[in-house]
Amino acid sequence: MKKFKPIVHSMRLRTLPLSLAGVLLGLLLANTSSWPVFLLTLLTTVCLQILSNVSNELGDHLSGTDQEGRTGPAYSLQQGTLTERDLRRTIVVMAVLCAVFGTLMVWCSFGTLLSAPALSLLALGAAAIAAAIRYTLGKNPYGYRGWGDLYVFLFFGLVSVMGGYYVAAHTLSPWLLLPASAVGCFSVGVLNVNNIRDMATDAGTRVTTPLRIGERNAKIYQTALIVAGWLMLAVYLIAQARTPWQWIGVVTLPLYVRHLSGVWRLRGQQLDRMLPLLVMSTFVLALLTGLPGFSF
Repeated sequence: MKKFKPIVHSMRLRTLPLSLAGVLLGLLLANTSSWPVFLLTLLTTVCLQILSNVSNELGDHLSGTDQEGRTGPAYSLQQGTLTERDLRRTIVVMAVLCAVFGTLMVWCSFGTLLSAPALSLLALGAAAIAAAIRYTLGKNPYGYRGWGDLYVFLFFGLVSVMGGYYVAAHTLSPWLLLPASAVGCFSVGVLNVNNIRDMATDAGTRVTTPLRIGERNAKIYQTALIVAGWLMLAVYLIAQARTPWQWIGVVTLPLYVRHLSGVWRLRGQQLDRMLPLLVMSTFVLALLTGLPGFSF
C-alpha cells in the first residue's frame, strides 16, 4: 500500500482526458447502442495510456532524461519513491490489462475473434501496446529519434477516433479523417508544448521537433496545429453534422485562444500550465461535438 500513491503518480492521470477524447468522439459519432463495447473501449484506451506513461517514465529514467534540473514535473523514480523493478512490474500488469480488455472489446463487438475485422483489430491492438512501450524503452526508442509527433498523430488521432468508430459501427467513412486529424493535431500540440518546456534538458538525450526547429518556430508550429485542427473539424461539421447542436463545441474556442496566448507569452517551466488547459479543452470539445448526435 505504501507504493500505491507513487505508482498512481507515475500513471500521470492528468493525461487521461486527452487519450479518451479521440476514442470517445469516435464512439459517440458511431452512435453505438452497445454499452459493453462502449465501456470496454474506454477501459482499453485508459490502460494503453497508463502503459505509455509508465513506460515513458522508466525510459526517461534509464536514458538520463529525468535528471536533476529537469523543467517538467518530478516523477516517482526521480524522487526515489519507486524502483525500476516496481515500474517494470506495473508495465507488465498494464500490458496484460490492455490485452484482456482489448480482446473482450473485440469479442463483444463482433461476437468472434476469428473474423477478418476482429483479427485486424487485435493486430492493431498489439501494435498499440508495442508502440506504447517502445516510445522511450528498448534499444532504439522512436520517441528519442524525433518520431513522437507522428506517433501521437496516428494513435491519439487517426487510430483513436476511427478505431473507436469502427469498433462500434463496423464501418468507416472518409469524412472521419477530418475529426480524427483534428484530434491528432491537438494531441500533437500537447506533446509539442511539453517538448518546448523541456528543451534545455532534452538536448543531451533525445531529438524533438522544438530542438530541430528552435523555440520560436516550435511556437509557430503550435499555432498551425491548433488552427488546422479547428479548420478540419469545422469542415467536417459543415458537411456531416447530424444536428446543429454539434456546433456547441465552439464554446471551447476561447480556451484554445488562451492556450496559444500563453504559449507565446510563457517560457520554460511556466509552459506547464498550458498543458492541462489544452488537454481538457480537447476532451470537452470532443464530448460536445459527439454527444448531441448520440442516441441514448
